[in-house]
Amino acid sequence: MCLAVPLKVEKIDDNVATVMSDGVRIRVDASLVPDLKPGDYVLVHAGFAIEVLKPEEAEETLRLLDEMLGSAEDDRA
Repeated sequence: MCLAVPLKVEKIDDNVATVMSDGVRIRVDASLVPDLKPGDYVLVHAGFAIEVLKPEEAEETLRLLDEMLGSAEDDRA
């Protein structure tokens, strides 16, 4: 299963954005999302920023992902 994950943009150099979530920073190709700026949330899939999200959408999606992961961990215990 493939999943696009919302990440927050820290900086942009040319068409490469540094994004972060839970203290993990990665560099992604930002050429598909023009006018991207630091502070934006983007959906990242396979190393590409594919869509800019509203902050509320990104935060809700991250909250739901955390819930799902927590539930899966509880099931394994």
